[in-house]
Amino acid sequence: MAPTHYDYLIAGAGCAGLSLLMRLMEDPFFSEKKILVVDREEKNKNDRTWCFWEKEEGLFESVVYHQWNHVLFYTNDFSTKLDLNPYQYKMIQGIDLYNHVIEKAKSYSNIEFRYEEILSINSTPSQAAVQLQTGTITAEYVFNSILFEKKPAVSTKNIYQLLQHFKGWVIETTEPCFDPATATLMDFRTSQEQGTTFFYVMPTSPTTALVEYTLFSEALLPKGDYDSALKRYITELLGINEYSIQHEEFGIIPMTNQSFHLQDNRIIQMGVAGGQVKGSSGYAFQFIQKRTAAIVKGLKKGNTTFDRMGLQQKKGNVYDAVLLHVLHHHKMQGAAIFQSIFSKNKTASVLRFLDNESSMVEDLKIMNSVPTTIFLPAALYELIH
Repeated sequence: MAPTHYDYLIAGAGCAGLSLLMRLMEDPFFSEKKILVVDREEKNKNDRTWCFWEKEEGLFESVVYHQWNHVLFYTNDFSTKLDLNPYQYKMIQGIDLYNHVIEKAKSYSNIEFRYEEILSINSTPSQAAVQLQTGTITAEYVFNSILFEKKPAVSTKNIYQLLQHFKGWVIETTEPCFDPATATLMDFRTSQEQGTTFFYVMPTSPTTALVEYTLFSEALLPKGDYDSALKRYITELLGINEYSIQHEEFGIIPMTNQSFHLQDNRIIQMGVAGGQVKGSSGYAFQFIQKRTAAIVKGLKKGNTTFDRMGLQQKKGNVYDAVLLHVLHHHKMQGAAIFQSIFSKNKTASVLRFLDNESSMVEDLKIMNSVPTTIFLPAALYELIH
């Protein structure tokens, strides 16, 4: 008979769940803990790509698919090549991370996987319970990254609900067209009618690159519009006429200043469900790494509270709310905002700012690089309301 009680149950085997599992496996402290990972289906598809910047080698350095030391930034009236030092911009393919963690887990007798739909998760102060179609599993702690309630893409009062939606193609060209040492971080040379809209290009060889079309808006586009925009960009801006599509990916990431419950008794929230998606940019990978590292550290110390935010996180949340306010009320286009920030500040300072790791001096300089007549009233509104 299969066990019905575990020390830790990880609900969701995506980036957050497998990042936590990886950290638990790497620490001998947890070798005797009974761990169950539950997901509705096996992770056997390359369903997403994570790009992020990092100074040193990270937890998943062995599966970094490619990295860049320089990136390009474009608007219609500005362009620059940014030196990322001391950072590198890194790419990890979803399937590589999944395979890496799941393969490693096979050698741990204390870890099990179960592929089944999770119907609900509940908790008392003493234990958590996960309801599956085949029965109930209990655990000392459940670490959850599943969104059970989908929030509508509408904004009410001072809670903003934008969507970052994107479609990407990995294309292969017949002739060398790319510099694999340089990526395009943001290219705003496209219509901004739907909201903040840009492309990014991640070359992994002279003939291969991920080209992605990204929008920040309240509503999705008709499916065909994403393909049309990608075709137009590849032909007109990149000047490529002969290519084949090797892989496609589509994603939707919530961008919001809404507060997330980080903990409900023995249920600890992570990933999108735990608010680890940065509201102003949609970046999540590094925030997930910080969250899972903090959880492991807390468990080792015997902590039972995982719902506290540090000063840097609180500060970052305020900045996110201000930017979302400006974008939602159409007070300034996203292209102009990012142009002002990247053109008037050191790149490393901007990256620290986007990671919620910047100093107050850096914050003030970045805030001074955008129009105070627009951002100051928005900041005062967000602080007062």
